[in-house]
Amino acid sequence: MSDQRWIKICGLSTPETVDAAVEAGADAVGFVFAAGSPRTVTADTAKELAERLPDGIDAVGVFRDQPIDEVVGIASAVGLTTLQLHGRESASDFARARDAGFFTIRALAAADYLAETPERRASFDHDLLLLDAAVPGSGHLVDPATLTGTVDEAWILAGGLTPENVAGLVQRLDPDGVDVSSGVESARGVKDVRAIRAFVEAVRSIP
Repeated sequence: MSDQRWIKICGLSTPETVDAAVEAGADAVGFVFAAGSPRTVTADTAKELAERLPDGIDAVGVFRDQPIDEVVGIASAVGLTTLQLHGRESASDFARARDAGFFTIRALAAADYLAETPERRASFDHDLLLLDAAVPGSGHLVDPATLTGTVDEAWILAGGLTPENVAGLVQRLDPDGVDVSSGVESARGVKDVRAIRAFVEAVRSIP
């Protein structure tokens, strides 16, 4: 990860929004494969979108409680660089993903992370930690007061971020990166190109 904060625009499903994220200066785009989300895409759609990405932009697949061999198979077929596992995946699932050559993001609710023992945290071999609200994609904010001084590894802040609030929250919590989905939408599941640009600009403006 560079000195700049890593920015991921998640839940993309159209060429227009993928191009907007890249042009705005995002470091990664996310494709949701977890069932039940208005942002879920098929492997064929994700492959077409991932092929639009220039070198150096991470193509992240978001999975939740799916068999790890299925996840790795989809990721390989689509051409993903990164797997974000956002459920009850085990430490062995992360090891399988890493052994398959993927960068890994362990995503969980901030409250669940704070409840973990140091031993459990240490059992997971992942590249980045993502801390989210209790319901991913809900637009709800993580309570900043619960996170101050509690994270001792490279981590990404998610949950309820918008172009209007991201700068203040980043300055307060100092994460290594940020992840946005609902905060750059004009309607649930519908990304807004102008909001994507405004979000990236807001993050890049932070000293």
